[in-house]
Amino acid sequence: MKKLLLCRHAKSSWDHPLLADHLRPLAKRGERDAPRMAKRMHANRVIPEKILTSTAVRAVQTAERYLDVFVKEGPEFEKTPDLYHASARAILENIWQTPDRIKTLFVFGHNPGFTDLINHLGEDLENLPTAAVFGFYFKTDHWMKIQSGNASFWLYDFPKNKDPKIP
Repeated sequence: MKKLLLCRHAKSSWDHPLLADHLRPLAKRGERDAPRMAKRMHANRVIPEKILTSTAVRAVQTAERYLDVFVKEGPEFEKTPDLYHASARAILENIWQTPDRIKTLFVFGHNPGFTDLINHLGEDLENLPTAAVFGFYFKTDHWMKIQSGNASFWLYDFPKNKDPKIP
């Protein structure tokens, strides 16, 4: 079985409106929410073996806050420009490249691609909020074979969730 957690970057800053989109850092709220969500995952034993992130500053910073929480577990950490504003298909293509020895993968990136992928995999979600996580497990041992037909809902959590129950 493979487990996938799609992690939307935390809230980004608009303090410098002329800054290129790719370079926008986390806002104060994002700096608060990213480690909070990482700690929530850790407390519920949702542990990555690999973290894959977009190269956008806000995504990297969010992924790094998770890495800080999971440092003792030693997940692999990889940045790729291919996830920056990627389509659902492009996100899947990146996931398919994951080595099969990895059982739990956390992917950090952006909307609308993440919401589109969640819907493509069979769940009905209007919008994945900033700093939210959405998880699937797949009845396969190969990342290349993940698809809607073997996807099952695993978890959904977000910073404003008052009752996070994670299986």
